[in-house]
Amino acid sequence: MTAHALAGALADDGRRRIFAAIVLGATSATDVAERAGLPTRVVLTGVRRLADAGLVTDADGALAADDASLRAIARDARPAVDAEPGVDPVLRTFLRGDVLVGLPAQRGRRRVLLAHIAEQSFEPGTHYPERAVDDALKPWCAAGGSDHATLRRYLIDEQLLTREHGIYQRL
Repeated sequence: MTAHALAGALADDGRRRIFAAIVLGATSATDVAERAGLPTRVVLTGVRRLADAGLVTDADGALAADDASLRAIARDARPAVDAEPGVDPVLRTFLRGDVLVGLPAQRGRRRVLLAHIAEQSFEPGTHYPERAVDDALKPWCAAGGSDHATLRRYLIDEQLLTREHGIYQRL
């Protein structure tokens, strides 16, 4: 089971209440129905769906949370440390795809991130008017991690872009 499937299994309020009752010690459908305040028919359907998802077991007629399955889901959902070999940890931390989720406070880390953005967005030696620079930087800011004007200013401050008379250039 994936984390996405887990979220889907627990997306329904009734199934969450059923799962919570089982985790808190209810071992029969009647007991779950009483604790969750749901009709037995709804509980039976919810238990079946939770069991199909691998969250609940019905061993010897007693309902229980499937701890082994939950541990496996947690283990599988964790990103591998070297999921993308060669990708800088700063980029993995502050980028989701090609979208900035935040700016590092430390100057060295911020420079790594800005150098990546400059390399991906601008060709060396090409002249760009300010509007083109803004248009290139706006997609990086789609998640609200920063704004294009701040990125532009940092790129100038770190000398990753030069600006002369409103024309920008990557060195």
